[in-house]
Amino acid sequence: MDSETHEIIARVNLAKKEKHAADALISDYMPFIKSETAKFINRPPEQSDDELSIAMFAFYEAIRNYSKLRGSFLKFAALQIKNRLIDYYRREKRNTGGISLNITDEDEKSELIDTISDSRDDFRENEMREATKQEIAELSAQMEEFGVSFSDIAENSPKQRRTLEICGKAVRYARNNPQLLEDFLRTKRVPLVALAEGADVERKTLERHRRYLVAMLLICTNGYEIMRGHIMQVLKGGGK
Repeated sequence: MDSETHEIIARVNLAKKEKHAADALISDYMPFIKSETAKFINRPPEQSDDELSIAMFAFYEAIRNYSKLRGSFLKFAALQIKNRLIDYYRREKRNTGGISLNITDEDEKSELIDTISDSRDDFRENEMREATKQEIAELSAQMEEFGVSFSDIAENSPKQRRTLEICGKAVRYARNNPQLLEDFLRTKRVPLVALAEGADVERKTLERHRRYLVAMLLICTNGYEIMRGHIMQVLKGGGK
């Protein structure tokens, strides 16, 4: 972890406790907040834009909700901003039947609503699809550091319901014990003994599915919000 990353994490941790530190962090990262807003509305935001206010609040939410298990703070904050803006446009379209914000094309101005599908669900699905692709690419790169590939995961996945339940108990135990996840990231070794004892499951079963557990634990540690929701539903039959 480089010094710049250490610095921003330290500032975020301080901002959780002290309001003036949060205000200073938001002020210093206004160029970042404006940039993320501009990506969404396709133009530089103005100070009076509702979208910029929403993005600033989303950045503050990111400060409050961040932990180092979520990976890069700025990636996490960017996702928070995008999700809040998506929610805003969906709400505006539902309440008014349209969105008043105009964006400038090369030759003409058009309402943002004209640039997206008539179905707000289609827009959301497209955004989720792109975000999922990004998560998969990031997970693939991180798995390589552990010597595991997606083909390994496919071959090593539990085939029986009982085995899936055992792995699910181990993963849920790890999620509830962040120190285990931190040790896992540091050592790049699945803590089989701790998982088996803590979740009260058979160690041999976990050993047989170690490569599968690598992927599951990584998804629980680094801000893979979309995949984590899906995986926990599979492992638990719902819930995150």
